[in-house]
Amino acid sequence: MKILIVEDDKTIASGLEYSLQSEKYETITCFNVQTAKRALEDQLKFIDLCIFDLSLPDGSGYELCEYVKSKADKPVIFLTALDDEVNVVMGLDMGADDYITKPFRLRELLSRIKSVLRRYNKQLQNNPLIEIDSIRINTSEGKIYKRNEEVMVTALEYRLFLIFANNIGQVLTRSQLLEKIWDVAGDFVNDNTLTVYIKRLREKLEDDPQKPTIIKTIRGLGYKVGD
Repeated sequence: MKILIVEDDKTIASGLEYSLQSEKYETITCFNVQTAKRALEDQLKFIDLCIFDLSLPDGSGYELCEYVKSKADKPVIFLTALDDEVNVVMGLDMGADDYITKPFRLRELLSRIKSVLRRYNKQLQNNPLIEIDSIRINTSEGKIYKRNEEVMVTALEYRLFLIFANNIGQVLTRSQLLEKIWDVAGDFVNDNTLTVYIKRLREKLEDDPQKPTIIKTIRGLGYKVGD
């Protein structure tokens, strides 16, 4: 497993390198956006996971995350000193798979890395094409189509719909959805945020969002996709 670390604090970067290599991960370390982009251009297909500091001297981790997600469906974890919900949700919308605030414990970060990689590996083992009525998910591309037209969704919208697609016919409670969206740091995605994302998905996927037939509400229990 090869991990790209982009962190301008050389003490933190060195600690990450040492800890990850001790766990038998290969590492590539960069200290700014410019060198990170060069590394991504040359080695993206060999990189299994990216760890981006949010604040970098010549740009931001958001910029790098967008770049990675536009090229390939690779997992991204943000490191940041900011812990307010606006930045968390923005990071998720841009494609972050997890988010950890400084100062952090290395063991906690390692646990999150393993969790994110498990989720990705499980996703790749599943059927790359999932069809639900007029909707098709191509998990190898990380894209959703409606009647063969691509539907533009954010990373969190995609992840939420994939959870439904991997649990067709099952009623999922709001608590289960919150936990599955971000299985380590579920507290960052609150109940109101979940409501907003389900509404957004219905507006994009349903023929009539007011009378949903794909993402159905099961009163008093939660939501269900498929029979």
